[in-house]
Amino acid sequence: MTGSTETGPGKRIALLALHLESNRFAPPVGRKDFAEKVLLSGDDIMTDAAKEYSRMGGTMTGFIDAMNRSGPWTPVPIVVADIGAAGPIAHDFYLELYEEMRRGLEAAMPLDGVYFGQHGAAVTTEIPDPDGAMFAMARAIVGPDVPVISTLDLHGNISDEMVAATDMLIAYRTNPHEDQYERGEEAAGAMRELLAGLKPQTAFIRLPLVAPQVCQRTAVGPYGAAIDRGQTFIDDEIMNVSILGGFTYGDTPYNGMAFLVSTRGELGRARAICRELAELVWAQHDYFVPQLTPLDDCVARAVACGADPALPSIIIADVADNPGGGGRGNTIWLLEALVAANAKGAILGVMNDPSLAAEAHALGVGTSFEAHFNRAEADVHSREYRHEATVLNLSDGKFIGAEPGTFANLQLDLGPTAVLQVGTVTVVVASIREQCIDPNFFESFGVSVAGARSVTVKSRGHFRAGFLPYFPPERVIECDAPGLSSPTLSNFDWKGFPRPVFPLDPDTQWTPPDW
Repeated sequence: MTGSTETGPGKRIALLALHLESNRFAPPVGRKDFAEKVLLSGDDIMTDAAKEYSRMGGTMTGFIDAMNRSGPWTPVPIVVADIGAAGPIAHDFYLELYEEMRRGLEAAMPLDGVYFGQHGAAVTTEIPDPDGAMFAMARAIVGPDVPVISTLDLHGNISDEMVAATDMLIAYRTNPHEDQYERGEEAAGAMRELLAGLKPQTAFIRLPLVAPQVCQRTAVGPYGAAIDRGQTFIDDEIMNVSILGGFTYGDTPYNGMAFLVSTRGELGRARAICRELAELVWAQHDYFVPQLTPLDDCVARAVACGADPALPSIIIADVADNPGGGGRGNTIWLLEALVAANAKGAILGVMNDPSLAAEAHALGVGTSFEAHFNRAEADVHSREYRHEATVLNLSDGKFIGAEPGTFANLQLDLGPTAVLQVGTVTVVVASIREQCIDPNFFESFGVSVAGARSVTVKSRGHFRAGFLPYFPPERVIECDAPGLSSPTLSNFDWKGFPRPVFPLDPDTQWTPPDW
């Protein structure tokens, strides 16, 4: 049921989400793609939220749980669509979601509040700011006095309309993301304050800085330092400080590191804090030039680890083919090179290849055959590769994300999944695209992470949290290979970026606002 309007105690709060991080260079996605991940309407949202292992992201469940704990309320669940990272959303399907949200909000009136569990970096095949359009639509329906709050991934690209149409935007503070649930709880706390009459104000600055994703870790560097500094200002006046690194591959006019400071008091102090934090980052903007390891050097390290058990094992991040950044999860440069080099004790995951996984399931465990990678999606990045392989294990692909990690305790589904031995490399092949974010992407299918000499993951950075018990930072290697999520910005033909922008334009200047 869409837009449940059953009466109950407490304030009526609408629940909506389009959680999509769009890589402009990846293929568009539509209803079928979302249905494979999360596409829920009406009461199905609350049913999923109540499960021990929800399919929805942590912000929505955190918001719901915190609202439940903090007093009576009536949830009005409308629609939650969550695919994580992919290409642009097909505009016709976006319009369907938009209309479902609009009709649900109108049918539910009067409402006391609206909560969005967005990502903040969606684009459609036709427009660059669907998040802002959805927020503006909600504001037009509920009016100027009803609270509208959204949580955002810290990789969101913030438009002026997103800020203007909402009362608060609350972004994650950790990368790898480990605080989604807490940010949902924070949004619920803010909603309670706004329902009691608070009218917060927000200062906003966007820097001409498009930070490559590998430079946005929050444990090190100026980005993390700015986030940490921002939290020291939280007090009776300052409600929230959010600093969004942005998502490079959205390629929008709104790309650029964004600073948001929301206050219960005077806007002047929020502006001063916002400016201080932006100046702190800009003073070190040269940091945001990525430093990657050449592919041949990565393979040589893997070969050395396989040959010498005394060496510590390593993890290689195929950052340019990160499904969490819109990559297809099927480039074969690292696989091909590891096999050719006879790298012993090597494991690699997760390859996205539904046709190959289906063939392995049809053949059965123990069968040897010529594995034909990317037969159905052969292009400049997803190029074909053939090699003799043996089927080691088969699975339906369902498992629970490991702790610690970005997907901890979430129900995950990779579709029919096969473990193949390709030369010296053990490869996990899945049917549903997902970044390899924690050890359970191997362990759930009988592949030992602890027993491997090298682990190659198709992920940009979120794997760091999940694999930290096995690989401290000094044993993590970020590989420079081709792909749709390459941190080397010169590899792409940018159309939407505001120009000039650093590091694409090395001489970019920035003047702080004269508030």
